This record gives sequence, structure tokens and C-alpha cells, in this order.
Amino acid sequence: MTSRTSQPLIGIGLMLSAMAILPFLDVVAKFLGQQGVPILQIVWARLFFGTLMTLPFALSLAGARGLVPNMPAMHALRASFLIAATGFFFWGLTYLPIADCLSIFFVQPLIVTMLSPLVLGEQVGIRRWMAVIIGFIGTLIIIRPGFQELNPGVFMALAAGLSLAIYMLLTRRISGSAPAMVTTFYTSLMGAAIMSVAVIFVWQPVSLEQWGLFALLSFFANGGHYLIVKAYDHAEASLLAPLAYTEMIMAVAAGWYFFGDFPDLWTFVGVGILIACAIYISIRETARNIAPVRDFEQP
Repeated sequence: MTSRTSQPLIGIGLMLSAMAILPFLDVVAKFLGQQGVPILQIVWARLFFGTLMTLPFALSLAGARGLVPNMPAMHALRASFLIAATGFFFWGLTYLPIADCLSIFFVQPLIVTMLSPLVLGEQVGIRRWMAVIIGFIGTLIIIRPGFQELNPGVFMALAAGLSLAIYMLLTRRISGSAPAMVTTFYTSLMGAAIMSVAVIFVWQPVSLEQWGLFALLSFFANGGHYLIVKAYDHAEASLLAPLAYTEMIMAVAAGWYFFGDFPDLWTFVGVGILIACAIYISIRETARNIAPVRDFEQP
């Protein structure tokens, strides 16, 4: 078997491919939202089809007996925060262009750093605290409160970033308990079970085309996440983590092509500050030997 660090160029190629695929998840979700499909129904589809698509990988890695979570309460809690992150993000897409929603969502690594002392007992030094503060200034540049009317989507994107940050912190607590793809399956399974109950109250009839979009939604999500998992089999987290922000490039292109949206200059300035701070935090965490999160769910 090839060692995880022996083929970094393959890892980089896989990571870049994943970042090129994932924005199309947002495109499909936005299309469904514009067609009047309830957000809860879109989230249900994302998790239900995600469970079906990750099942074969989980079976091959853990076998049938390994598909029963050994920490069901923790996986259910994680699934709840993933549901919240996905729901808030898709809700935000009904108000904001894809790139704008994603740029605000990039606050998530900063929140992880800010909350890690409380949740994980990790020590955060002054330099990482300064990066968090500067990163939040970047977020304010994107939002520009007082200089433009606050869009409801801003609050949805921020709530999505907060929810996913808590999800990532919980993931760190159980890191190494199972292969990343198996953990992803557990989360999708728990999330699908929760949403299968909740969606009953808002369910609307679905056309054949929308069923196809539901499947496509999970195809892009799980295809992108699978490529990320494979990328980390070939290269170190310190090399790959900064490449995650190349997703913004395809998000801008997809938003412009499908919806005619293009971010303004100040959004790019704020995103640049956020990305720089997040990369710095990633480098500092690598230097402190903080294990990277290997479960790659995201809205």
C-alpha cells in the first residue's frame, strides 16, 4: 500500500478536484430552493442519498458488523450540528450568491480555534488569538454592517459556520475511532434518521426532475468528500489544508455562470484576510502537533 506522504502531487490533484466539484453541490441546492422545495426537504435528501452512497465504502472498510456506531449518542449529536450547518447554509443560499455565502461561511476555522479551549481543553497562544481577531475583521469587511443593508442570508451563513465549527470540534473528540469514510457514513445515517422524522411536517410532492437533483446533490457532496479522503491518503494535512480555499474560485465561477452573480471588490478583500488567517492557524496547529480533522462533511 502506498504511504500517505509518498505521492504529494496526487494528493494535491485530488484535493483540487474535490474543491472544483463541491461548489456544484451549492448550485443544485440553490436551484432546488428557487423551485420552492423546503429547506428541510433538501437537507433530508442530502443526508438520505449520502447514506446510500457511502454505504458501500463503509461496508468494504468495516463489514456489516462495523456499521453499528460504537458511540451512537455522539454521532447523533454530531449529525444534529451537521443538519443545522447544512440547513442554515442552504437557507442562506436563498438570499445570497454562492460565493458570498461561502465567503462568510469561511469564518468556521476561526470559530473552531476560538472554542477549542472550552470544548477540547486546547491551549491557544497569543498569535493564534491575533489571527482569530484579524480574521473576524475580514468577516466584517465582507458583511460591512452599517455600510449596506444586512441581508438575512448573512446571519444564515454565520449560523452555518458556527454549527459546522461545533461539528468539527466534536469530530476531533472522536478522531481515530473509525476510518473517516465510516464515520461519515455514521453521520449521514444518523442525520437521515433524524431528518426522516422532521421532513414529514414540510414534505411537498417531488417531480422526477427534482428526485434527480436530490441524487445529484449527494453525488457532488459525497464525490467531493471521497476525493478529499483519498487526497489525505497521499499527502500531509499541512500541505492540503490551504488548498481547501481554492473552492472559492469555482464558487465564483459557478455563481456567475448559473446565476449571474459576482462578488464585489470588498468581498474579495475580506475573503483574502479570512483565508490568510485560517492558513496561519492551520500552520500553527501543525507546528503544535494538533491532529487534523479527517472527517470531511460540509454543507
